Amino acid sequence: MLIKINRRANKVHFVVYLMQNLLSQEILSFDLGNFIPCRCMKLFIGYDAVLVHQLSKGLTQRIPFKLHGLPVSTAFHPTRSIFFISTKKNVRIYDLLKQRLIKKLETGVREVSSIAIHPGGDNVIVGSKDGKLCWFDMDLSSQPYRVLNCHPKDITRVAFHRSYPLFASSSDDCTAYVFHGMVYSDLNQNPLIVPLEILRGHASVNGRGVLDCKFHPRQPWLFTAGADSVIKLYCH
Repeated sequence: MLIKINRRANKVHFVVYLMQNLLSQEILSFDLGNFIPCRCMKLFIGYDAVLVHQLSKGLTQRIPFKLHGLPVSTAFHPTRSIFFISTKKNVRIYDLLKQRLIKKLETGVREVSSIAIHPGGDNVIVGSKDGKLCWFDMDLSSQPYRVLNCHPKDITRVAFHRSYPLFASSSDDCTAYVFHGMVYSDLNQNPLIVPLEILRGHASVNGRGVLDCKFHPRQPWLFTAGADSVIKLYCH
């Protein structure tokens, strides 16, 4: 991680890259990449906090909500001013304009590792360190609509495709799973979830496997990054 720090003023000037145990492991974008949320540890500012960097104005703001545990993963709603913060056990959803909690998702997993928001904004997937993937339909319940026991090791990342009905998970078991996940406009019809493919090819390094996965924004392709220092592209 590259950070420029003014030690006299005790300020972090600019964040270039995020490193484990300092900030969150992910860089998230919203509003054409104008906002970047990250987690700052007590080492730097005296308390755990979620900070949002607004690139257009060069400003950094702290999310004005009490953190109920250590923040693990964050995400913006794709179209509304809603912010998702996951701790090890729960996912809390806040309205940024009204500055209030609007929902809490109960995961029931050992420890949350990653979250992703469906492009429609009403469904959330949660990956965990016990290899479970939870799908939440927020219109139905604060409990998981479906729990998939797909990995024997930690899930490191979950992701939705922007335009195709696809989602994926990556894991330290050196695999990535790809699923069909159809969300219907009819609210009386539940989401359809179908396992499609198990992707292999990465080697284990010090017990770590696939560290990250991301879909191509337009094609049904998945990129994976492994602890073996290899980035792979899987095309259907």
